[in-house]
Amino acid sequence: MAFKVVVSDKDVSYQIEVDDGKQLNGLKIGEEFDGQIVGLDGYTLKITGGSDKNGFTMKKDVDGPRRIKSLLSGGIGYKPKAKGVKRRKTVRGNTISDDIVQINTIVTKAGSKTISEILNPEEEAEE
Repeated sequence: MAFKVVVSDKDVSYQIEVDDGKQLNGLKIGEEFDGQIVGLDGYTLKITGGSDKNGFTMKKDVDGPRRIKSLLSGGIGYKPKAKGVKRRKTVRGNTISDDIVQINTIVTKAGSKTISEILNPEEEAEE
């Protein structure tokens, strides 16, 4: 299953396509993994969220890879228009499975090269 991994480094975000994401299956929101899995040698990335193939967001307090309908009063998955409004919305669990298509991450430990140098080496050579 191909994943889109969005890597946020301070104020810049990069999107990386990962064809073989079997090493990411089973990881949960809040866990860290080696950036070499997605092609960023020397980096450590922390999972902050994601979404599944139908667009439902991952929620940290729902265990497992399951999809549930939860009563939400705000936060991830629902933004109420007025104070005190609740709504039943579908959300995905906090574990990465084959149904997940996008994984959001942040950089916790940077490598020796910048991410733009790793992803676009030909642009750096032209300058």
